[in-house]
Amino acid sequence: MGPGDAVQAARPRRGSGPQAGVLVLCTANVCRSAMGAPLLARRLARLGVTEPVRSAGMLGDGMPPDPAAVTVMAGYGIEIAAHRSRQARAGDLARAGLVLAMARENLRYAVVTEPDAWPRAFTLKEFIRRGEQIGPRAAGETFPAWLARAHEGRERASLLGGSARDDVADPAGGPLRAYADTAALLDGLMARLAELGWAHAPPPA
Repeated sequence: MGPGDAVQAARPRRGSGPQAGVLVLCTANVCRSAMGAPLLARRLARLGVTEPVRSAGMLGDGMPPDPAAVTVMAGYGIEIAAHRSRQARAGDLARAGLVLAMARENLRYAVVTEPDAWPRAFTLKEFIRRGEQIGPRAAGETFPAWLARAHEGRERASLLGGSARDDVADPAGGPLRAYADTAALLDGLMARLAELGWAHAPPPA
């Protein structure tokens, strides 16, 4: 697999509707989201899903990935060395069918930058938790319809502060083991997400 910030899809077979795929968001887009996006893309590819998956951050453009993240992802057979960071802007957030933030601070950034993204923006852990509560997307159910069910009852107070329940901790500056643990956590979370959102929904006729 090439750079981990995007998987292009000209003709999605099981897409999320007219909006443009999944945007995975963290702080600098050199570690968590740079690892999470290709892990999700690979899980979707195994299901035959050609959903665009991109990553971005809150900070500037053009930074290379954290060397430790490159090393850890190589162990998954995923090459991210050519990845360069991108700052998520209002247009990116407006176009995304689903925004998956690594932590509440990243979710706050998304909603402040593009307020209309709120119904489509969650922390990764929150979205999986809600998806498990409502059940997997059913055959014939569109992704936006399932997403709307997942959003029901949310309160903006969930944007405040930080929460171990919602946040994927940033391993930046820590030992290689911390990066490996984060990658393993993300891989497991992305597997659960792919199962919930796509595994039970057949491709459109």
